[in-house]
Amino acid sequence: MSKRARSTRSAAPKREKVRDVFVPRPFAGLVDEAEWVALRELVPAASAPLTLVPDLVEKHGERPVTLATVLPMAWPAMTKPDGRIFIGLQRHVQSGDVSRDLAVALLRALETPPGGTVAVPALPGEGPRLQDILVAGPLEITLHDGFDFWLDEGAGDDPNVQASLERANSSIYPTQRLAAARGAYWCQVPEKAHVRWVLPDDEDRALDALARLAGAGDLLLGEGTKFAGMFRAHGLLVPVWDLPREPAAAEWEEPLAAFAKRYADALAVDGPLDAAARRAKQGLLGRQLTLR
Repeated sequence: MSKRARSTRSAAPKREKVRDVFVPRPFAGLVDEAEWVALRELVPAASAPLTLVPDLVEKHGERPVTLATVLPMAWPAMTKPDGRIFIGLQRHVQSGDVSRDLAVALLRALETPPGGTVAVPALPGEGPRLQDILVAGPLEITLHDGFDFWLDEGAGDDPNVQASLERANSSIYPTQRLAAARGAYWCQVPEKAHVRWVLPDDEDRALDALARLAGAGDLLLGEGTKFAGMFRAHGLLVPVWDLPREPAAAEWEEPLAAFAKRYADALAVDGPLDAAARRAKQGLLGRQLTLR
């Protein structure tokens, strides 16, 4: 997970009505909900193109929009002189609805002349959400080794920009997507590695499925692995496994695919948990953290 900047630059020409309703699952309804959560909480440097609904294209013209995990100074949005728009996913939540926050940043960017500074209100108020302004479809994600994709050609020659890039890049741990499941990522930290998988299912059903697997002793990814616990992020569960620092990410595709099959089978089971699964569920809950 990337280290988010602690300050943002935003301008609010007027104070708008506060959206005071907390939305616990803000990306629900988007085709790749689990990947949206993963990009916000797990992935340091990645991007994905977004497709606007036809009404917005007709109103603002063809302006390519790119979702980025992080933007410089944790900006909510920026525009390029050629009309391109970047939207930052990892930034401080300004209201109770992350989807609304991101949507208002995108809409304000569309109203900003190419190359201009995007003024995003401190509080977005009521209005469209991502689900209202994007064409439904899976995210086409590109992982990056650094944040150079922010830059226009030659911009990195500026020593201030270069210093900012070096600071941002120093926060990145090697991260790779796993093809065995959407929303699953391998990352390597100094002494070990992890697999973290954003489960796309209803939280209660996902927890019961994990409890059934734990009760049956089927929760590990293989020899030398450890189930480290799980956290809740934007209404979804994210189990985490500790792995040996070696082997590399590709070697965990097959174990994760096998686990995904066991998880799907457990998810399909109806009826109450047995005694072993109930005990396991209590243990899982005791090791659960919540991210907001």
